[in-house]
Amino acid sequence: PYLDPDAAADRAGEMSWAEFIAGPVEPLTFESLPFDHPLWVLYSSGTTGLPKAIVHGHGGIVLEHAKVVGLHCDVRRGDRMFWYTTTGWMMWNLLLGSLLVGGTPVLYDGNPGFPDLGVLWEMASGAGVTLFGTSAAFLAASLRAGVRPGAQHDLGRLRAIGSTGSPLAVDVYGWVYEAVKKDVWLISLSGGTDIASAFVGGVPLLPVHAGELQARSLGARVESFDQAGRSVVGETGELVLTAPLPSMPVSFWNDPDGARYRESYFEMYPGVWRHGDWIRITERGSAVIEGRSDSTLNRQGIRFGTSELYVVVEGLPEIVDSMVIGLELPGGRYWMPLFVVLAEDTELDDATTGRIKRAIRESLSQRHVPDTIVAVPAIPRTLTGKKMEVPVKRVLLGMPLAEVAAPGATADPGALDFFAEYASVIEAMAG
Repeated sequence: PYLDPDAAADRAGEMSWAEFIAGPVEPLTFESLPFDHPLWVLYSSGTTGLPKAIVHGHGGIVLEHAKVVGLHCDVRRGDRMFWYTTTGWMMWNLLLGSLLVGGTPVLYDGNPGFPDLGVLWEMASGAGVTLFGTSAAFLAASLRAGVRPGAQHDLGRLRAIGSTGSPLAVDVYGWVYEAVKKDVWLISLSGGTDIASAFVGGVPLLPVHAGELQARSLGARVESFDQAGRSVVGETGELVLTAPLPSMPVSFWNDPDGARYRESYFEMYPGVWRHGDWIRITERGSAVIEGRSDSTLNRQGIRFGTSELYVVVEGLPEIVDSMVIGLELPGGRYWMPLFVVLAEDTELDDATTGRIKRAIRESLSQRHVPDTIVAVPAIPRTLTGKKMEVPVKRVLLGMPLAEVAAPGATADPGALDFFAEYASVIEAMAG
């Protein structure tokens, strides 16, 4: 009712929550259905284009969620699991999985940064949260803002912190153990709406290594494939599944012959699921996610992920956010612009540009140094906070906005406008 208490009663077909729960109680009824009977439709985040409408099966989701929440996140009976999420992100669905293992989901309705970045930590303290889940972007923002939850709140019941949505930078690991809680278990997960689960994530029996995800999930035959389709260890490759996972989609909505389903996952390696992420599996069995393979940079024949560049650039005090795009231009030319959101009272002058390029060169290599650096008002992100690298690349290459991104799947639809206008610069260069 707090959204519009005065007008609520005047809108046809709407009722307040109090009215809704005051109605007659109907007895629960249950019906036996097939294992793969449709459970829900989830929409992909839109990091690579228009969202896909993914239909999941009931049995597969129940199995996966009980496994991930109960074993990989170690949620036990009586625990309180929180994950900051919208109802449009699969983490909301996974949060409900805490009910399967006797846990209690903790929901939060509000802005995670208002009145300041301490509001969620305060909530966690008051609610006695045992698993505090959030995004890598939120943890990084808390670090930059100088938030010290451990000193400001009673986090005695907090046993684990979960992070997903994008790779978690090494310095954020240090901040968690220094500023939040020294004996907390930091779980970095990577999965997708496609399976509503995790490919790699936490294991309570293994050590935590900064910058790494502890292990591949139980029952998930995750491998790293090189360009020739060979499984590799210690090298960056395509994240693939070489055996079925229970929560793979049963279908896409409005895809009667399965053509779009097969094209989305099985086109590159027949019979093998390709997810679209770069992964490096270490000798000890942990994993490092290195960004979307769809947005891979290819400079002078050397391929590398965007995430390693973001770690360097966004570690600079002058930079709030960034996005790098690799563009193939006519005549075999390759042009790599870096777009940055500057900190308050910072200008992109020669000195700032020089510091950015020098940091990239010294931390990575000359190949990683962008051809140009452009200041932008905002970096386009999905509703789940993921950078929309592939849609931005398509816009810069001249595709209409309506064909590459759905406004409803974009956190700030206006953030794409700058890139649509900047496409004329690319067009002139290509010509």
